[in-house]
Amino acid sequence: MIEIYYMEEDKRIAQAVKKFLAQAGYHVCVFPTIDEIKEALNKMRPALVLVDWHMPNGNGSLLCQWLRENWCGLPVLFIAARSPVHSLITEPEDYVVKPFELDALLVRIRTLLQKRGGAAKEHFTCDVISLDRTRMQVCCGTEEVHLSPSEYRLLLHLMQNKGRTVTRETLLSAIWNTGETYVSNNTLSVTVKRLRAKLHQPACLKTVHSVGYRMEDSEKIV
Repeated sequence: MIEIYYMEEDKRIAQAVKKFLAQAGYHVCVFPTIDEIKEALNKMRPALVLVDWHMPNGNGSLLCQWLRENWCGLPVLFIAARSPVHSLITEPEDYVVKPFELDALLVRIRTLLQKRGGAAKEHFTCDVISLDRTRMQVCCGTEEVHLSPSEYRLLLHLMQNKGRTVTRETLLSAIWNTGETYVSNNTLSVTVKRLRAKLHQPACLKTVHSVGYRMEDSEKIV
């Protein structure tokens, strides 16, 4: 399970976020102070750190500065009452603004993990769809989706090539690897149709007519 450290003083908010992310396959450890999360970070590095920008015992920027000095490659996602303006925050993926939807937070976490490394090699996302190769688990939002072997291989291949069109011929060869056994184009079409149905007709799984398919984020969440 992917480990997330979360610095948040409000127990109600912390527990709501922790419960929601647990349903999506993340293990969240909550820390109410900077000192406590620093102590934990000195013992183990998580996949991502989630930080409330405004803390009573020190602004979240102080923790960010410490993280950048000691853990330069660690993904950090801020939660702020408004867009934080600070030299340490260099990418729009680094924060979400209150109030926020939990689904939007989940998408931002998955996007940041994939962009920054860490769990990214084994964890692929597109919109609210995620695929964890280590656990062979596919989720649509917080719902776990059970796929057949061919559906799973199809989704994995498209996720690994996110943003690029994959031809039907390439998919047929990569998914079934049949050698001399003939597999028709209709087999691929039927598999894509079943996959789309199980993923609730995702906008991010696009058909490139007469060519193939492409996974692509449908829109940027801000």
